[in-house]
Amino acid sequence: MELKLITKQQAQPPFYVGVDLGGTNIKAGVTDDRGQVLWVGQEPTLVERGPEDGARRIGALIRRAIQEAGLRPEEVAGVGLGSPGTMDIPGGRLMVPANLKGWEYFPIRDRVSEHCGMPVTFANDATAAAFGEKWVGAGQRFHSLILLTLGTGIGCGIIVGDLLLDGEHSHGGEYGHTVIDCRPDARSCSCGRRGHFEAYASATAVTKRAQEALAAGRVSMLSRRLAEGAKLEPKLIAEMAEAGDELSRQLILETAEYLGIGIVNLMHTIDPNGILIGGAMTFGGKESRIGRIFLERVKQEVFLRAYPAVGDTTEIDFATLGGNAGFIGAAGIARLEKLKKS
Repeated sequence: MELKLITKQQAQPPFYVGVDLGGTNIKAGVTDDRGQVLWVGQEPTLVERGPEDGARRIGALIRRAIQEAGLRPEEVAGVGLGSPGTMDIPGGRLMVPANLKGWEYFPIRDRVSEHCGMPVTFANDATAAAFGEKWVGAGQRFHSLILLTLGTGIGCGIIVGDLLLDGEHSHGGEYGHTVIDCRPDARSCSCGRRGHFEAYASATAVTKRAQEALAAGRVSMLSRRLAEGAKLEPKLIAEMAEAGDELSRQLILETAEYLGIGIVNLMHTIDPNGILIGGAMTFGGKESRIGRIFLERVKQEVFLRAYPAVGDTTEIDFATLGGNAGFIGAAGIARLEKLKKS
């Protein structure tokens, strides 16, 4: 979805700052009380410089966001920070985040708060993205929502009403590491365990299956594109599927089947109104023919495997906020925290 910025004059105060911390970039934005965005910007994470430098630069980005949005600090009612796990949300600490090597056990919430001069609400990045979709995105029509973000791994955010399902150990929603294949020769996940959902339905998994098929001699238009210097990734696979390549289409449909299996397990555990699919790997989403085929195949798999009481009533759709869901949701969680205290 194209992000449309509003002016301060068009906004409804109070205002919130949301930050989406990733392994590559830090993205921040300023929203009003309705989730409309006044300002958005980003800068590189520079993980190798360490967590204190990162916290300092996040604080500087927050101050810059407020200034460039034309606001005074006292007009900002809250700051939200979404970060990849593992984490201790009540304690405001990172634990062992896979994408932030060297930042282990860092008290990031309080250090960012000190650097920006404001209290900070801390959340899991996938939970923040899910909250963003529920607040102003495709999840507005759902009381209970699950967002699956497909990328290098699989993120999962679960929202029921205004409840963020963080879990007792801040590990709620780490659905990418649930088991969907218990065979001893099941595919290996990046965490080292076998049979995990991520090992079958993530972008990493799709790319690996494509590599294996090409190495086994499968004929595909992918081979020519790779010889021309293209990078083997889901975006290329979607492009070749659109062009009629049978292997690429098969890889996408297999991924939809694995995703459907995972979704059925989620549905029978959480029983939500809706499930949204987002992240970098949606094969073009609704704007693409192959994206629509992908979503339809996911729904077919769910219909085949789910108990009718949930299979017939749970909506499955694409998310709409794209890469903006994280910072919008982080701002929304800061807003929720303020409302709970007022």
